[in-house]
Amino acid sequence: MNDFLAWWHQLPSEMNPVIFSIGSISIRWYGTMYIVAFAIVYLLSRYRIASEKLPFDKTFPADALTWAMAGVLLGGRIGYILFYGLHDFMADPLGSLIPIGTTNGGCRFSGISGMSYHGGLIGVVIAMALFTRRCGKGFLETFDLFIPALPLGYTFGRLGNFINGELYGRVTSAAIGMRFPLAPGSELRHPSQLYEAFFEGIVLFLLLWSIRKKSPYAGFLSGLYVAGYGFVRFFIEFFREPDVQLGFVFLGFSMGQVLCFLMMAAGAWILIANRPSTGRQ
Repeated sequence: MNDFLAWWHQLPSEMNPVIFSIGSISIRWYGTMYIVAFAIVYLLSRYRIASEKLPFDKTFPADALTWAMAGVLLGGRIGYILFYGLHDFMADPLGSLIPIGTTNGGCRFSGISGMSYHGGLIGVVIAMALFTRRCGKGFLETFDLFIPALPLGYTFGRLGNFINGELYGRVTSAAIGMRFPLAPGSELRHPSQLYEAFFEGIVLFLLLWSIRKKSPYAGFLSGLYVAGYGFVRFFIEFFREPDVQLGFVFLGFSMGQVLCFLMMAAGAWILIANRPSTGRQ
C-alpha cells in the first residue's frame, strides 16, 4: 500500500506531456486529447442520427463540428484573455494573440497558453448560431443533438490538463493528493483535473445519455447540461487552486465559480424559457 501511495503521489512527475517529437515539432497529449474529444462527439452524434432517426443528414455532424471547433479555439483563447489574462494582454496584446516568438533573430512557434472553458462555450454558441442560420436548422435542436455526447469528449480535455500538470488543486493532507511539478512548494495537492474529468465528464455524460430519448422539448438537454455543468464545476472549484493572477475575485469565490453561477442561471433560463406552455392550444 505504501508503495502504491508513493507512486500515486509522484505520478504527475512521471508523465511526459509530449507523445513524440520529429525534429522541432512535438506532438503533445493535450492537443491530441482535443482531437479525441471531437472524434467522440462526432461518432456518438452520428450514432444518434442513425439510431434515433433524427432529422439530420449524415454529413451534418462533421459540418457543425468544424464550426464548433473554430468556436472552441477562438472563444477559449479570447475568453481566457478577458476572464483571466487581461493584465498580460494589456502589456503585450500582439504576443497574447499570436503564438509566434523570436529566438536568436529567428521566429518560432511558442504555443498558445491559456484556454477558458467558459470562453470556449460562448464561442461555440456564437459559431452554432451562425452555422444553423446558414443551413436553416434549429439552433436548440442542433445543440441538443451534440449535448449528450459532449461531456464524454470533455473528459479527455481534462485528462490532457492532468498530463500537462496544469490546473492542479489546492493543498491537501489527504492520501489522494499528488505532487505537481508546476505547483509552488512540494505539498500534496488535489488532482482536481481528475475530479473534473469524472464529475463534469463521465457523470454528466451518463445522466444526459440515459435521458436523451426522453427530452420533452427542444433546449431541454442543452439547458440541463449548462446548469448541470455549472453546478458540478462550482463545487469542484473549492478543491482547485485559483488562478494565481486573480485569486478570489468575489466574496471568497474564484473567477471559475462566478462564471459557473452565471452558467447555472443561464441553464435555468433555457429550461424555463423553452418549456411549452400548458395552456397553449
